[in-house]
Amino acid sequence: MTNDIITIIANVALTLTFIVGVVFGIAQVRAATRDRRERLTLEALRNFQTAEFAELMLNITSREMPSNRKEMLALPLNEQVKLLQFSQQMESLGMLVADKYIDIDLVDKTLGSFVTVAWEKYKPMFIQIREEDPFLGEYFQWLAEQVKERMRNHPRKPFYKTNAHKHNGHSAAIKEQLHVKSESEVKKEANKDVTGTSGKQRSV
Repeated sequence: MTNDIITIIANVALTLTFIVGVVFGIAQVRAATRDRRERLTLEALRNFQTAEFAELMLNITSREMPSNRKEMLALPLNEQVKLLQFSQQMESLGMLVADKYIDIDLVDKTLGSFVTVAWEKYKPMFIQIREEDPFLGEYFQWLAEQVKERMRNHPRKPFYKTNAHKHNGHSAAIKEQLHVKSESEVKKEANKDVTGTSGKQRSV
């Protein structure tokens, strides 16, 4: 009987050890995934804030885009590099969003409709080149369509509007606290006056 109890206890201990190990492993994997997402999000924000990226955005919005490969190759080499670099950055961003490493909400808040505008400018050239390479700009297009659908079906309100009531409520709470405090101070001062007056009357 004693041996049976010891065996049962040992089996239970082993089972609990295994369960704890599995839970710990899952927690570690989730923490690593969260850390990776946070790191990629910060990197994306830094990339969006560089002067180089701003130059690429301005170049896209202020120029006539080539409509096919021939027109692309006719551009000066530095212009070809800029167009290629921006499309690659949008392609990489689309891949990160599609694989859920970056939340599309970040793209909506930082680039917004510019992603859709940029894709529409690239679209004629990419459609023509896709006759040879059907995968060209696939994630760029997907990201632009996702952002467009999101803005059409679930448009977000500016942060200063959605959080205005919180700020106003906080301000009102502070004013109320100050008001209560001033009333309390008035009562204290009144009590002091009454006490002082009573003392003077007794001394007389």
